[in-house]
Amino acid sequence: MTTPRHTRGFTLIEVMITVAIVAILSAIALPAYTAYIQRSRVPPALDALSALATRMEQRFQDTGTYTCPDTLGDAGDFGIACEADADGQSYTATATGSGPVSGYTYTINHLGVRATTAHPKGVPATSCWSMKGSTCDT
Repeated sequence: MTTPRHTRGFTLIEVMITVAIVAILSAIALPAYTAYIQRSRVPPALDALSALATRMEQRFQDTGTYTCPDTLGDAGDFGIACEADADGQSYTATATGSGPVSGYTYTINHLGVRATTAHPKGVPATSCWSMKGSTCDT
């Protein structure tokens, strides 16, 4: 009379089901995580544009004209640029992405109008930097 063997471990089917579940979860989670990381690179540029707009308004209050600073530097992966009109009554500041955020461009002007002028997923129809659903996320 033989006694039943007690085996330990997992069957091949159990392992294959586990691998399939992990693969499905990874296929869902990885794009969401990548998009999250991408979005986390944008706020330094928007903060730099807001700070520059504040400096430009302070300068306008002091001198009566908008004059862009000589050096602006970078904000994370974004290069910041400023262009004032010849008469000094208007300006546009731009943050242009490079490297991992190439294809992203944001602007602000003397009226405080914020715009996304380039974005890999498309430009919002309204004047704002970011969208939350179908409305501007201010």
